[in-house]
Amino acid sequence: MVSGAIDGLVQSAVFFILLWALWAFVAASQGNFDGDAASILIIVFTVLALVAVPAGVETMTRGRSLGKLVMGIRVVRDDGGPVRFRHCLVRALTGVFELWFTFGSVATVVAFFNSKGKRIGDLLAGTYAIRVRGARIATLRLQVPPDLAMWASHSDMRPLPDSVALAARQFLSRAGQFTPDARMRLAQQIAASLEPYVAPGPPAGTHPEAFIAAVLATRMERDLARATAQEHMAVQRREQLSRLPFGIIDAPK
Repeated sequence: MVSGAIDGLVQSAVFFILLWALWAFVAASQGNFDGDAASILIIVFTVLALVAVPAGVETMTRGRSLGKLVMGIRVVRDDGGPVRFRHCLVRALTGVFELWFTFGSVATVVAFFNSKGKRIGDLLAGTYAIRVRGARIATLRLQVPPDLAMWASHSDMRPLPDSVALAARQFLSRAGQFTPDARMRLAQQIAASLEPYVAPGPPAGTHPEAFIAAVLATRMERDLARATAQEHMAVQRREQLSRLPFGIIDAPK
């Protein structure tokens, strides 16, 4: 609510600055400015201040605004990923009704009865606000399920795109927060996005959530092993470069 009030003040300031600029332009035109054009500009300024500005700011900052920055929160998708323009646009358009026309009363009532504090715009856009400052960081412990250990050790797994890996990790870290139907649906979607990077596929009947955990854990183990090997090779190269050739003894200085 505090972040919304701050953003509301900023949007109001933008709107009144635009109106002041329009008034100054009309006054300078000495009556030569068309009244219908002024009415159209007022409508355009209203859309800019109430819809375009908040949607654009949240899109460019991935869910942050001045009010959210002050309060240490961010708007994210239901799967924990960053919001995009369509999410921000839906939230801004809905906010005209539930925030401005009703002075925030509708948004407050709806958020009060929602477990994640969602307003109507969040419900329509599939987003919610999370605390990013002062929040306790949960560590995700990944391990290969025992029944998939043999398959994982012999499978070929290509590097995962950052967006796919992030969505999979965030799903596993928040799986307990979803309803059973939503949890299974998201698990199937994310497992399907992982399958093109894994060969051969998991054994028949593998639960999608177990498949996701096995892929992430295996990739983490292999990336760690590769990084360790590269570091060991770098140490050996530095030793070879610092060693004098032909057995020449480095005399003390």
